Amino acid sequence: MTTDGPNDARPRARRSSSPTVHDVALEAGVSPMTVSRVLSGGKNVRLEVQERVARAVETLGYHRNENARSLRPGHRSGLVGVTITNIANPYYAEMLRGVEEIASSHGRRILVGNSNEDADLEKQLVADFIGRRVEGLIVVPSSAGDAAHLQPERLGGVPLVLASRAVADVAADTVLIDDVEGARGATAALLAEGHRRIAYLGQRSVFTGRRRLEGFTLAHEALDLRPDDELIRVGQQDVGSAEQAMTELLELADPPTAVFSANNRNTVGAIRAIVARRRSGGSAGTSSLDIRVAGFDSFDFADIAPVRLSVVDHDAGDLGRRAAAMLFDRLGDAPQPLDARTLELPVTLRDLF
Repeated sequence: MTTDGPNDARPRARRSSSPTVHDVALEAGVSPMTVSRVLSGGKNVRLEVQERVARAVETLGYHRNENARSLRPGHRSGLVGVTITNIANPYYAEMLRGVEEIASSHGRRILVGNSNEDADLEKQLVADFIGRRVEGLIVVPSSAGDAAHLQPERLGGVPLVLASRAVADVAADTVLIDDVEGARGATAALLAEGHRRIAYLGQRSVFTGRRRLEGFTLAHEALDLRPDDELIRVGQQDVGSAEQAMTELLELADPPTAVFSANNRNTVGAIRAIVARRRSGGSAGTSSLDIRVAGFDSFDFADIAPVRLSVVDHDAGDLGRRAAAMLFDRLGDAPQPLDARTLELPVTLRDLF
């Protein structure tokens, strides 16, 4: 008889790519009914028992099957799970449109989750998708945290494609943008115009931010120059924080004459700060009023921005289409590629003035 008390001599659950409630019960030393009660909220279950069940769920990588009652044996869910990091960014709307275009052509629908750069939330979203028996996953990984939930043994055989960012130690098909060359080319163009005090707005904590900062640095090194640490601002998460960072740069005794921003939120924030400084009368000299801007990723109305602006452009919809195409390669009947594949998409520097 199975009891709900600790029992060090109890049999252990077998490891499976698709663990069941019975496996969790065996691992935790409780009854399947207790497991169900814990998973439904834990009402009238001792905290110690809830914790044992939680540990068993984590150890086995168990996911609740939310579709079990609606799926007949042998039938597919027809769903693809997609996680993005910022639902407010129009860039991801274009990417999702590309994913949906390919998914629809294969008779599938997409489920979308927004991690908001929160690794724990991303982990929960992936678990929810697996629980709904999605046929595949496309993930824009969050900026930090343990990526164990993206390992094949935790996904139960569900194929995974990473979009926009790679993850160390996760061997999965990946579609990237040529971040390094895009940032290098944009910065090199500013240097060729004669700018030497070029600011950087971006991030160091995310994969794309690190690559774009690398390109920014490489452009300087090609001319035996070194970026001024005073002009490098990292960590901006939204337009408001980018505007604040740019305002601080403009208030320096020797402000930058140009700025490279590593994403469209930073570009918009930089432009707002520049325009606000103009309206307030600016400071001595003209550098803070006529500052040159180059940014990664375009945005609505970029072509009528009130600054001299260039953008490192690429098709976010194509990123989504390529990621979805790689996923359906894995879902098809053709022989599967043995190794994880990485595709890097080119970018174009466009002058909008």
